[in-house]
Amino acid sequence: MIHHKVKPTDRNMIQDLLKPVLYTTWRFYLAVAILGGIVLAGLSTWMYQAYYGLVVTGDNWPVYWGFHETNFVFWIGISHAGTLISAILRICNATWRRPVTRCAEAITAFALMIGGIFPLIHLGRPWLAWWLLPYPSERGIWPNYRSPLAWDFFAINTYLLGSLLFLALPMIPDLAMIRDRSTGLRQRIYGLLSKGWYGTPKQWHRLEAAMHIMALAIIPVAVSVHTIVSFDFSMAVVPMWHSTIFGPYFVAGAIFSGIAALIIAMAILRKLLHLEKYLEPIHFQNLGKLLFTMSMLWGYFVFNERLTTWYGNGTAEMPVFQATQAGRYAPLFWFMVFCNFILPFPLLAIRRLRTITGTVIASCGVVVGMWLERFLIIVPSLSYKSTSYSWGHYTPRWPEIVIFASSFAAMALLYLLFTKFVPIISLWELRVGEHTELKAAEAVQAAEAAGELV
Repeated sequence: MIHHKVKPTDRNMIQDLLKPVLYTTWRFYLAVAILGGIVLAGLSTWMYQAYYGLVVTGDNWPVYWGFHETNFVFWIGISHAGTLISAILRICNATWRRPVTRCAEAITAFALMIGGIFPLIHLGRPWLAWWLLPYPSERGIWPNYRSPLAWDFFAINTYLLGSLLFLALPMIPDLAMIRDRSTGLRQRIYGLLSKGWYGTPKQWHRLEAAMHIMALAIIPVAVSVHTIVSFDFSMAVVPMWHSTIFGPYFVAGAIFSGIAALIIAMAILRKLLHLEKYLEPIHFQNLGKLLFTMSMLWGYFVFNERLTTWYGNGTAEMPVFQATQAGRYAPLFWFMVFCNFILPFPLLAIRRLRTITGTVIASCGVVVGMWLERFLIIVPSLSYKSTSYSWGHYTPRWPEIVIFASSFAAMALLYLLFTKFVPIISLWELRVGEHTELKAAEAVQAAEAAGELV
């Protein structure tokens, strides 16, 4: 006889997952106030930077990219946590994905929003950002389509639009459920958002078909986005940048940091919203296996890149190589290797250590290490150009640090507000999963009974 662990009933599931939406405590308002204050400090610092110019930052010739560009690449990489992972798991019909998908898809949308702002933050005159838009004008001025920066604009906006649609589609049945349990203004708002959903077979068929189409479409878009971000570097004749490996290297790094961000978000949600019955250890173990795989792949790419640079012994690249391996940036480089490879290896490779705590510790290290990786890609190469007379150094100043910190607060604030208005775990997908498991268990029991009769 097969024994199944006790699952929450349908009634308890609805109560548990809708409680954060329907009931608000003082802790929510306190968290919003603290995070909102940090975000407001970041916006004020941006206004200060826009008023006085980039001279208040550490950007200088020849290191004209620093913290802002590092954060841009970092957040675009984090965005691969959701839509890409969710789409792949959905297409593969991985049943354990159901409590994870919405947590992941929300990260994608918010990380893209934050990452897309950093090129504007870096502009000396952000009010002229509309020049990036392709529009017919009497002067015939169009974006320079030969520039990878123009490709970024189209790629990121396409990915953001697709990710928002991929996030919104499976939310419709849950929004309708909140509509049916609300009154007054809330009922009218959720009634508009649920788009007339009443769960008819025709509506379910169209929803499933639309989600399958979006899952297939979003994967190549997600891969192309970070490939195009890598072109910002590999298309330039700068030491250690002009490399054909940057496309897959950036995509692998994005998925790597995205999985780590997803694990951290799930652990926080599990603790704060008391979702222990839904975000179970098996979810962290499976994501930990994916994180371990990407750690090995990241280590392979880094070894490849460093080996070919050392063996080639190019006069333009060796100063950058020496600065990162044994010079000014060596502590950051080896700490990055520790965070991304040495720390995750035992925690994720050994099954006994691949617990919720172990995966979260490994993920925290990966997030730190991947931010350092983006910094080490950008700053050392600009500091040591091909000719020694153009060498320089970069030191971040307080406006960059404040804006950097406020970006993390903005991510936490957006995620917090999202959990207040939408169930962070897809109710209808969980219910479908429970129904499927129940049918399977009944089939197994019926087969066992038939075998006993025979």
